[in-house]
Amino acid sequence: MLLDINEIKEYLPQRYPFLLVDRVLEMELGKSIVAYKNVTNNEPFFEGHFPENPIMPGVLIIEAIAQAAGILGFKTQEKKPKDGFLYYFVGADDLRLRRPVVPGDQLILKAEVITNRRGIYKFQGTAFVGDELAASMTIMCAERKVNVD
Repeated sequence: MLLDINEIKEYLPQRYPFLLVDRVLEMELGKSIVAYKNVTNNEPFFEGHFPENPIMPGVLIIEAIAQAAGILGFKTQEKKPKDGFLYYFVGADDLRLRRPVVPGDQLILKAEVITNRRGIYKFQGTAFVGDELAASMTIMCAERKVNVD
């Protein structure tokens, strides 16, 4: 299942500069997702991290994986932010950042459902640049109902 940026915006409430998923390449509802983020030199965080040696902050790599996982959760449950649902990132375990992510890289984001109990998802998440593992972690996200104006 392929989603472009316009479809992604239906399932994620984040917007520039915090929308960190550009395209979904594969998705098996209730099981897994593969998406990507094109890392460009004009990302606002590179102005300060670090101007002479730009590196994508690790917390944003974690966020990108969590956003991909959120898309999978929303699509699996057939829910959208506009309907009053959000997925909150609530934790990470076994986190490892293994390779710097720099301008020009395409960050491949993968998330696989480990468990889903009462709206609490646990995912195995990874990020790759080419065939190189950039990050790995277990993340948890909680589905919440929120008021929509």
